[in-house]
Amino acid sequence: MSYLHARLLRKRNMLIVRSFIILLLSCIAFKLACCFSSSISSLKALPLVGHLEFEDVHHASKDFGNRYQLLPLAVLHPKSVSDIASAIRHIWTMGPHSQLTVAARGRGHSLEGQAQTRHGIVIHMESLQAQKLQVHSAGGPAPYVDASGGELWINILHETLKYGLAPKSWTDYLHLTVGGTLSNAGISGQAFRHGPQISNVHQLEIVTGKGEILNCSERQNSDLFHGVLGGLGQFGIITRARIALEPAPTMVKWMRVLYLDFSAFARDQERLIAADNKFDYIEGFVIINRTGLLNSWRLTFTPEDPSEASQFKSDGRTLYCLEVAKYFKLDNKDIINQEVKESLSELSYISSTLFSSEVTYEEFLDRVHVSEIKLRSKGQWEVPHPWLNLLVPRSTMNEFAKGVFGNILTDTSNGPVIVYPVNKSKWDNRTSAVTPEEEVFYLVAILTSAVPGKERVEEILKRNQRILEFSEEAGVGLKQYLPHYTTRQEWRSHFGGKWEEFVRRKSRYDPLGMLAPGQRIFDKAVASYS
Repeated sequence: MSYLHARLLRKRNMLIVRSFIILLLSCIAFKLACCFSSSISSLKALPLVGHLEFEDVHHASKDFGNRYQLLPLAVLHPKSVSDIASAIRHIWTMGPHSQLTVAARGRGHSLEGQAQTRHGIVIHMESLQAQKLQVHSAGGPAPYVDASGGELWINILHETLKYGLAPKSWTDYLHLTVGGTLSNAGISGQAFRHGPQISNVHQLEIVTGKGEILNCSERQNSDLFHGVLGGLGQFGIITRARIALEPAPTMVKWMRVLYLDFSAFARDQERLIAADNKFDYIEGFVIINRTGLLNSWRLTFTPEDPSEASQFKSDGRTLYCLEVAKYFKLDNKDIINQEVKESLSELSYISSTLFSSEVTYEEFLDRVHVSEIKLRSKGQWEVPHPWLNLLVPRSTMNEFAKGVFGNILTDTSNGPVIVYPVNKSKWDNRTSAVTPEEEVFYLVAILTSAVPGKERVEEILKRNQRILEFSEEAGVGLKQYLPHYTTRQEWRSHFGGKWEEFVRRKSRYDPLGMLAPGQRIFDKAVASYS
């Protein structure tokens, strides 16, 4: 065979193979198109109290992170829990021959497309808000509120305050849904005392990946109860929650002080979370490269010593702000002021940097919403948010701070960097939430926004990756909060000793892997095409 003949033969064979691949892909695409067309037709025939939207679905293809956009086939606006169960049960009966997946969406505050799906249904959970909040303030051992999984925490606050009550644990931002925060953990400055929100739930109503509606608690369907809390939406959709309440204060004494040294800052934070009744809320944040008077963090706070405070300049140094709050009612204001004064006297902050404010309890809890309104007015709210949320062990927190704050992270003018410790004893290890093993660990939330004219998304993502790589090389042993990974091995490493149980629960409660595909943990079970 001549060289030319052999070359022509190879070229012919390549063309045949290429044609076969194109034909195969075309067949698969055709079958998928037929499959989705058939799926849409069958979904349209579902008897629902609410309705399925097939045209105006673009709003469900984006989230707060503003980086991923996956267009769903349909958006379900449920008016009852049975609507959700019917839709899921319908897909379940279709078996692995269906490509359809299901993503529950609250306020769309996800960062990495976790509440999105390209091949399926997005459930608009806020449609369930029509189910009235029910506050139970008497007749039992402790007060509680029954809330829809699509209810906003801000609405729960407003309703429970009518009875002089409020939930014990919060997130910093209250315009989030109950189901959304309970599927992660729900953390704020009260977590050192009360634990995360998932530690303050008595009962859940859940729709599983088979379309079953189950009531769950520590005594009833306890495996699913603990699995769903912090379970990233993998085992079921939270449609109702019974949340613990406590007597609500009326006012809050809110204070901020500054430190030059991270070790002193962390030492005081840890001392406060270990103490009884010093403060009701303890957080902190990092201030980097902010030259001049620190008006940006003072807001409407009043300095304890105006003349000294006016002389203080940051000079671009890395500073650490301790933020604490004490709740009270007006009739014991004098006693609270004395207690606060004594507690502050034990701390080692810069004496000229004590600022305080008194606000209502509602104003304090909804404080982030004020910032949201300002950012929206400037067009800086709906920008990409490549945030990085980490849980760092106490034993390596100083090393993390030394390597990251002021080094890898050299500016905080485009978003806060929140840092505060919590007690692991307040977390229930039976839930799916993953934390470091140490008794005290820190939340580090690097909340940088990609505002036009400043840092680009790519630059922020590269810096986030540098922080993760540094932590890996230094053996920091951190865990991601609101985790995002791209491989099964990364997820296995994240869950560690909880991985096998996580897989078992997935197999039991969502065998087809249809729920929460945006988390990218499991693949949808799909029959192969021949």
